[in-house]
Amino acid sequence: MNKQAATLRHALHQHPAKLVFVSAGAGTQALSDLRHAASASGTLLEAIVPDSQASFIDFLGQTPAQFVAEETACLLAGRAYTRARWLHPGEEPVIGLAGTATIATDPAKRGKHRAFAAAWHPKKLLCQSLILNKEARTRAEAEAAVSTLILNTLATAVNGEGQLEIPLKSGEQITETRQDFEKRVDDLLAGNTSFFNIADNGRYHPNTLPKLLFSGSFNPLHDGHLALAAEAAALLKQPTAFELSATNADKPPLPKQTLLNRLAQFAGRHPIYVSTAPTFIEKSRIYPGVTFVVGFDTAQRILQPRFYQNSNALLLQSLSKIKQRGCTFLVAGRVDENGRYGQVADLPIPLDFHDLFKPLPFRMDISSTDLRSQNQKGSR
Repeated sequence: MNKQAATLRHALHQHPAKLVFVSAGAGTQALSDLRHAASASGTLLEAIVPDSQASFIDFLGQTPAQFVAEETACLLAGRAYTRARWLHPGEEPVIGLAGTATIATDPAKRGKHRAFAAAWHPKKLLCQSLILNKEARTRAEAEAAVSTLILNTLATAVNGEGQLEIPLKSGEQITETRQDFEKRVDDLLAGNTSFFNIADNGRYHPNTLPKLLFSGSFNPLHDGHLALAAEAAALLKQPTAFELSATNADKPPLPKQTLLNRLAQFAGRHPIYVSTAPTFIEKSRIYPGVTFVVGFDTAQRILQPRFYQNSNALLLQSLSKIKQRGCTFLVAGRVDENGRYGQVADLPIPLDFHDLFKPLPFRMDISSTDLRSQNQKGSR
């Protein structure tokens, strides 16, 4: 490694962030460069090199539309990020770093040679792309270019700028896209917007409303939540998005850092919506026509007058508005601390609103509260 590359490597290892790195197709030289640093063991938590499609799909948790694409690099970085959070819980920042590329092979591949690198940071997502001239480099030279692209993406994410030069051939250029999660949260807390969403690949889709929405605090997100979301999606044949509120009816508002940490749990997994709507009457205004996925305990709270100024009339009025806006509730059963199983049939649903609450044949007996009290992690 030359002096410039060694300087970059050293700068990266001086940053407090820990990282999980995944590389597919090319880019393993970047891993070698990182590992050769004297303090590599303190920076690199894990490296994953999926050499087969089966391994790639298993790590990603889904089959991508394309294995080599910007969106796929972002998904890989998101999964690497959630993996890093699992391996290194605590206050120190973590980063998910990913590269996916197709370069010269024997026999030769069809299509363009291209490379995509992404770094998922607690506050942002950065992706850099490079379309390579197909016959302009040897495989070793292409590998070096891809690895440098990955290192530069990481350096830009942690230090603000890349520091290594990639000798570009005629017609080649590096493109960059950014997603600023912190700005989304700042705008929400400042009252500039009532909600925002982040897709599983980290992108922002301002005009996209969900069909199926699982609202909760997700502190932490656990396997029961994910299984419930999958069951609801299978039942209604719609993808499940998640939603959390910065403000809650019976809890203090969430600080910015807490919101960012909660959002981080969904990186590379599921779309997440964040709002300032603490109650379902307010949520129904933001998400008209949606089916809300809720647990039995949440369904109980929806039907309690204490959340409607202790007024049964206001409760009925709110249920009527929710119904008028085309929203419904899909309710999963749950066993309480006394071992009693609660389901839709046990809810005190007012006479005219039984069609508003539908059963989901699923039991969610894992409790986020219990996980926190036992100091256990949530979902991987």
